[in-house]
Amino acid sequence: MDIINREISWLSFNERVLQEASDDTVPIIERMHFLGIYSNNMDEFFRVRVAYIRRMISFHKKEVQGFAGTPAELLDEIRNVVMKQQLNFQIAHTKILKELEAENIFHVTHKDLSIEQVRELENYFNQDLKHAIVPIILTKKNPFPHLKDSGIYLAVEMYMEGKMKRRMAMIQIPEEFPRFYQMKRAEGEVQNIILLDDIIRLNLRTIFSIFIFDHVHAFTFKFSRDAELDLDDDISVSFMEKIRQSVKKRKVGEPVRFVYDEEMPEELLKFMLMNLNLKKGVNTIPGGKYHNFKDFMSFPDFGREDFIFKKRKPLWHPRLVNKRSLLKEIAKGDVLLHYPYQRFDHVVDLLRESAIDPKVKSIKINVYRVAKQSQVMNALINAVLNGKQVFVVVELQARFDEENNLYWANKLREAGAKVSFGMEKLKVHSKLIQILREGSNGDYLVSYIGTGNFHEKTANIYEDLGLLTVDPKIGEEVNRIFNILDGFTNDYRFETLFVSPFTTRSVFDELIENEIANANKGKEASIRIKLNNLVDTDMISLLYRAGKAGVKIDMIIRGVCCLIPGKIGLSENIEVRSIVGRYLEHSRYLIFHNGGERKYYLASADWMERNLDGRIEVGCPIFNELIQERIEKIFEIQWKGNVKSRIIDEFQTNAYYRDDHAPFASQDELYNYYKLNSEKRISGNQKV
Repeated sequence: MDIINREISWLSFNERVLQEASDDTVPIIERMHFLGIYSNNMDEFFRVRVAYIRRMISFHKKEVQGFAGTPAELLDEIRNVVMKQQLNFQIAHTKILKELEAENIFHVTHKDLSIEQVRELENYFNQDLKHAIVPIILTKKNPFPHLKDSGIYLAVEMYMEGKMKRRMAMIQIPEEFPRFYQMKRAEGEVQNIILLDDIIRLNLRTIFSIFIFDHVHAFTFKFSRDAELDLDDDISVSFMEKIRQSVKKRKVGEPVRFVYDEEMPEELLKFMLMNLNLKKGVNTIPGGKYHNFKDFMSFPDFGREDFIFKKRKPLWHPRLVNKRSLLKEIAKGDVLLHYPYQRFDHVVDLLRESAIDPKVKSIKINVYRVAKQSQVMNALINAVLNGKQVFVVVELQARFDEENNLYWANKLREAGAKVSFGMEKLKVHSKLIQILREGSNGDYLVSYIGTGNFHEKTANIYEDLGLLTVDPKIGEEVNRIFNILDGFTNDYRFETLFVSPFTTRSVFDELIENEIANANKGKEASIRIKLNNLVDTDMISLLYRAGKAGVKIDMIIRGVCCLIPGKIGLSENIEVRSIVGRYLEHSRYLIFHNGGERKYYLASADWMERNLDGRIEVGCPIFNELIQERIEKIFEIQWKGNVKSRIIDEFQTNAYYRDDHAPFASQDELYNYYKLNSEKRISGNQKV
């Protein structure tokens, strides 16, 4: 079947992130932040996907989906793409630095300093940095030290002029200090900023003062390890302990990437690679003087409002502003929340109200990722202290959040909440809350079904949707999901919700087949889909068949898209775009024409095999007509966008979508749409 390789498509997505760093219409420091996002994405890609390909090679697998070659050849292709992107990265970075210089802001190195600046940095080093520096002398006899995954290191070479013997050492850049140091300046002077790496370079002679040498040089490097958790089947060990042990093992996992300063001397490079069990040119990527650009996500803005995106406060939902009771308001009719345009605080406030409401009997929630200082978790703990029954399903295998989730699981248990870790061998990726409350006509359930995590920090930048409803059919089935996760029932029948791995695939199969049948009858047929990733080959095959039957398919896919759109004889009726901009497009929703009686759905699942068949995922139909209109409006605004929207095609060109209309930035227009409706507070909008 004609598909695009998953890894190649992901690299194309990250190139779209890199495009933002090169876009002159993006404020200058935000462009620097996009370099950081690109770099952080790449770190995770190597730790997860490249590590997976390496395991394929070790298992002697010969075929890769969507790639005409072996896993080893795919690894070579990935390296070629990354090298090209790294060149564009360096071009973008250099351009940003030049623009900053035009604003009298200079990135200086340890070689560009005045005597006064040297004194300032030496003073900073001696007072603050010195005791955090732990140099390690490298010899062929001593065991090579354990290196922290994705840490930044300096490989140091010291030698005397005319002598063959060279001494080697290594220093980790301390993580507890800001990566960037803004140097002091008088009124009207230029602003200089220097990296922590260069402050250490400036003080190398102090660090290694006991040695005698003429020359000392330091070269930056970093590397990434395989991030896959290894969970054994020892039933005598608790699941929490298995996660703890696996996270520790991850920290010493197999290296998968070594990025280094291309000026590093050959002898020093060979020594490093030998001790890390790596071969030059296989998992190694030469680069510039500085690495770990993920730290550029926190690059300072120098107090300049014009350097960053114009601040936007999330808006109050018209139905929930200044209400004494959110629970009572939701009982009047369904509410759809849309972050970050609207406040995630509504969810936190709902939990806080439930924690103290005497009529609330219980709160249930499933957690995938939460903030380290989580208001959501604190509200749940408060609910326990107020005598509520609190049941929390904590997913301990949320990649890179395992330790934070372990922490909160323990905190909740200590407070008296009931904590579960879901079902064996199935990650719980759904986004559910359910509150049981006593009403005048008996108990009723308030249910929340969403597309994003209960994470108040990321809710400020992740675009997501969440439905609040007292619909009894939805409430009954959400409750059944929690009972399944608690081990109380094996009843996997669902008529209203669709739940992976039980019914999601079959529900969407049926919906698409219905559109195909309508198209074959000469009726209008269409599908509108917004997802993060489209990878599952069975779903792609079904979409190809629908397109050939005459179903018009429009899709907004932010990340990986293995389907090939617009290909003659295969997918002429399928168009795919990707929006990459200020906010991370994260919501998942779907619209089916259904012979004119449109059907609308929210979902937590992307169309990937793992989401459809290997996780607990929950999707929900939208019954409220006003909310259906809103979902339609959201898609229309996003589809109309001609500023940050890219066309997905077979060749991964990432061309911007352009039309003859005036510039239309969908994320800006959505905010304006909500702002207008929030200010008007007209009665129709107040119902959604």
